[in-house]
Amino acid sequence: MADVGASAVTGKLEITTRLQPAYYVRTGTVRGDLAALLHAPYTRWHLSYVVAGAALAPTFHWVPLVGAVAAFFFGTGIAAHAFDEWHNHPLRTRLTDRTLALVGAGGVAGSIAIAALGALMISPWILAWAVAGVLLMMGYTLEWHRWLHTDLAFAFGWGAFPVLVGYWAQAQQLALAALLMAGAATLVSLAQRALSTPARYIRRRAPSTSIVFEDVRDGAWDAEHLLTTWETPLKLLSAAMVAFAAGLLAARL
Repeated sequence: MADVGASAVTGKLEITTRLQPAYYVRTGTVRGDLAALLHAPYTRWHLSYVVAGAALAPTFHWVPLVGAVAAFFFGTGIAAHAFDEWHNHPLRTRLTDRTLALVGAGGVAGSIAIAALGALMISPWILAWAVAGVLLMMGYTLEWHRWLHTDLAFAFGWGAFPVLVGYWAQAQQLALAALLMAGAATLVSLAQRALSTPARYIRRRAPSTSIVFEDVRDGAWDAEHLLTTWETPLKLLSAAMVAFAAGLLAARL
């Protein structure tokens, strides 16, 4: 929704917006709040990196892939997003801090449990990967240090790291292919941040501010229209990365 005031003389349009905090979020109900915590388009996107890494490995088995995807789903899809909402409530859900903390702790517990099972079935080194992943997730989400909460830290933790884990879970070693794919995931994740940061700013801060556009006599750009310049590429990239990972997996099989 938007409150609009315009001037025919200056061609200026002033818009005060009331927007959801993300294009895929419909908060206000318990069901909507819980669904919002998943950040579904981004969770699918980042899980696709695990699949891409696994598909590049010289050997392939379903059990390590399913385990790695499940661990990342619990750790990033659930825990990271719950702790992020607990930390500063960017989604403006009505979930209590206690509920968010319990959901976050449950996500971490689920991820560690899967890693412990993997350590028994595959290699004890899986626990080292799990601990590193939890520390990266918590450090970024809770902003433990300023260099842990940067675009580059996000790109490594949510882009490169899943690729490396997906590959290592299959091969128990790393190779040039995994490193190159991790580099690509890092760059795509940086592109994601470049698009999502201004969109988040408009959605989460515009409700208390006004946006002024110059020379709109030939067609007004309201806030929703402006957001499409960032969010349409984000939607396309999210779908593309899932399709890309699925294509790699299909070729591997």
